Amino acid sequence: MHQVGPLEGFTVGVTAARRADELGALLTRRGAQVLHAPALRIVPLADDGELLDATRALLDRAPDTVVATTAIGFRGWVEAADGWGLGEELRAVLGGAELLARGPKVRGAVRAAGLTEDWSPPSESMAEVLDRMLAGDVAGRRVAVQLHGEPLPGFVEALRAGGAEVVGVPVYRWLPPEDIGPVDRLIDAVLARTVDAVTFTSAPAAASLLRRAEERGLGEELPAVLGHEVLAACVGPVTAVPLTARDVPVVRPERFRLGPLVQLLCRELPARAPALPVGGHRLEIRGHAVLVDGEPRPVPPAGMALLRALARRPGWVVPRADLLRVLPGAGRDEHAVETAVARLRSALGGPRLIQTVVKRGYRLAFDPQGGHDGAAGDGADGLRGTGCGDVPAGAPPKGSAPRSAGG
Repeated sequence: MHQVGPLEGFTVGVTAARRADELGALLTRRGAQVLHAPALRIVPLADDGELLDATRALLDRAPDTVVATTAIGFRGWVEAADGWGLGEELRAVLGGAELLARGPKVRGAVRAAGLTEDWSPPSESMAEVLDRMLAGDVAGRRVAVQLHGEPLPGFVEALRAGGAEVVGVPVYRWLPPEDIGPVDRLIDAVLARTVDAVTFTSAPAAASLLRRAEERGLGEELPAVLGHEVLAACVGPVTAVPLTARDVPVVRPERFRLGPLVQLLCRELPARAPALPVGGHRLEIRGHAVLVDGEPRPVPPAGMALLRALARRPGWVVPRADLLRVLPGAGRDEHAVETAVARLRSALGGPRLIQTVVKRGYRLAFDPQGGHDGAAGDGADGLRGTGCGDVPAGAPPKGSAPRSAGG
């Protein structure tokens, strides 16, 4: 029997530029389809005069405190200084300052450079770093802040308001991706609800996705769907800030790592998938597939659209005209509904899971009292004798009123 992964049947968007392959592999290993859409690109500034000028300014006049914000940024800074022949001098200056590292990954980069941090917050939050600094006396102190791709205006302004002299160290910048096509496809997939979740591993990536939606005139539509109908999963609270600022609900793991982020999706997405007792079977409706008694059955987009419409009110009749409206690209011919239903029955492997209600429409063979018996054959709910689950117009399913979905 095929081993069903917890994310089987779900599609997950990945906005990460860095470690995208690692995150994608973790998701794929658990059964997900992955839609890669790097929302930004990292531009190192090793050859940039701005970084060199900032470094020389600190070598000429040493800082009292250094704040390291990202592991890749801190490593890049030290490596760039080595390339300029200033590495040992920079290490001496950093070693003589109070060195604050935001989180364990940054601590690892600091120690790999032969240095030791003086303090690191357990929450990996810049807000906690700021609180600690302001709790002391920053007035008159020279503070070097390693920037992480975007300015930190609130952080820097608060230090300056407290009387500190702040020197920004721009180690790399986040820029829009050279190919914006994958980002546009992800935005379209969110709005079409053909992606089940979008993951964010950096605040700049979240901000970039929202900014691109605004450029396309979709600045209101994307936040209205993201986090509500499509799960928005952030690796940590800092990453979530651009989304929560737009009232996008997010979920995030307790530990701010890729592994816990994937584990969170493995819990959240299946919990949101409706599971129904239908025709003696258990149907779990996922993003692009249906589990029938735990076995995945791929269903094409047209079939999924019909199935979701039928499952909104299981056991109730949905008129053909209503199903025609949800069928993508069907036009006005109700015969398209019959064709799509036939294909859906074939995809599900159980023709009697969907009943034809003569002259009215279709409904799921919903059996709320029947429970789930994986050994039961098609027609276990009393629908034997009709090849496609046809029932008279007035016959109700068990436990359901003989009404149409609009009645």
